[in-house]
Amino acid sequence: MQKKILCTICARKNSQGLKNKNIKKIDKKPLFLITLDQATKSKIFEKIVINSDSEVIKKICKSKDYLFIDRNKKLAGDYVSKIDVIRDTLLITEKKFRCKFDLIVDLDVTSPLRKICDIKEAIKFFTKSNFNNLISGSEAKKNPYFNQIILNKNKIKIVCKSKKRIVSRQLAPKIYDLNASIYIWTRAKLLKSSNLIDSKTGFFEMKNEKSLDIDTELDFKLVKFILKNGLNK
Repeated sequence: MQKKILCTICARKNSQGLKNKNIKKIDKKPLFLITLDQATKSKIFEKIVINSDSEVIKKICKSKDYLFIDRNKKLAGDYVSKIDVIRDTLLITEKKFRCKFDLIVDLDVTSPLRKICDIKEAIKFFTKSNFNNLISGSEAKKNPYFNQIILNKNKIKIVCKSKKRIVSRQLAPKIYDLNASIYIWTRAKLLKSSNLIDSKTGFFEMKNEKSLDIDTELDFKLVKFILKNGLNK
């Protein structure tokens, strides 16, 4: 039996690192629409829902007849867990359409270099596993066992100590960065737990060139350059 899959796209109005980043334009297209287009063109979702407190995003979604949910004000603060927002989106969508979804896939607006094939492969990988949820990431450029430090009162310490002597990054344990690109949950897991990672969490590895997450103006300029010049093909 084919699973019903809900896609959530969460785009908060305010952002600390880069102001209004979710509506900043790349090639005349607001950033959130790039992810929305990916979700739509994948043709694998029963429903695609945009959750936001932005009037600009709301206006764009209504003009294009996209399903939009006004974010609860209690879930619009800087310190609110995104999982709570996704859970709320699921419950509102299920109530609206009087159905239950088997899987919930969240695509982060700030990681637009993913490809549709990445979304499909992540879901395929997840459905063949016994994971309760899945996160995506890529190999880290910095390693806490080798070239990351803690500075405390002018005293330097390597972040992670190792029993063996590590003199190069190649000798250190492989470390991964979460790239905020693809998240997947079973309905039961999303409803009962706010823990992102536990013993039944799967990991979907993506290439570094697809894993740039926009937090700063420099990140945005790099992504904009890559997309406008077709360097992510």
